[in-house]
Amino acid sequence: MIIIIVYFTVKPYINGINNSINGIENAINGNINYINGIVSAIYGIVKAIHSIVEAIDGIFKAKNEINNVIYGIFKAIHSIVTGLKNGMNGLNNAIGEALSDIVECINGIVNAINGTFKAMQLNLWYCSILIMTILWP
Repeated sequence: MIIIIVYFTVKPYINGINNSINGIENAINGNINYINGIVSAIYGIVKAIHSIVEAIDGIFKAKNEINNVIYGIFKAIHSIVTGLKNGMNGLNNAIGEALSDIVECINGIVNAINGTFKAMQLNLWYCSILIMTILWP
């Protein structure tokens, strides 16, 4: 009977101790979960910062690519302008050479006509001398 009385008297204390131990375990588990949550949050923040850094790097890479495209466009325009300029110079030189050749050709024709007239004058002069020689008694 004393054992039963002791049992029922002590049992609530034993249950209280068990409940306290369970509470301590729950508190420890809660703190571990809390710490795990903090670690996960810090990991998420680090990943977000990494993503931001990658985005900034991507922006700079895109900016460099855009600069390369713009440089390529200006280089192409410069090449086109240089080609057109050189082409115009070549065309001007070709036209100048052609006009020079035409002038030389016209000079040749004029010289040929002058030569023909001089030859005709000489022929007339020789013919007149010959006629005068024959007719001079």
